[in-house]
Amino acid sequence: MVEAFLGTWNMKESKNFDEYMKALGVGFATRQVGNMTKPTTIISQEGDVITLKTVSAFKTTEVKFKVGEEFDETTADDRKVKSLVTIDGNKMVHIQKWDGKETSLVREVNGNSLTLTLTLGEIICTRSYMKAE
Repeated sequence: MVEAFLGTWNMKESKNFDEYMKALGVGFATRQVGNMTKPTTIISQEGDVITLKTVSAFKTTEVKFKVGEEFDETTADDRKVKSLVTIDGNKMVHIQKWDGKETSLVREVNGNSLTLTLTLGEIICTRSYMKAE
């Protein structure tokens, strides 16, 4: 049920993002900027295509996909990955695979809050968002 995810989400809190970026191989300077930004995520739907747009002062990324169909994605840190997004109850599960590695980005909606859990191996980062009015 994609409807719960649609809207504009403003980041309020981020935990362990630096460690997650380190695990991805993101360089020091980019991590410094990444740690300072509080991105806004805009999730919209047109037909069966979902658009996930992340906007910050540093960088804006946009990805379009169909739930359950693998697609090519270039991440904010310029990794070329194969991605698959599925919906599992109140969770949107986004798996990225590249160079024999895999990371998961799980978005979970609870009322007007969205929690994004980023997992790479043993590293877990959580980012909390509130829905914009």
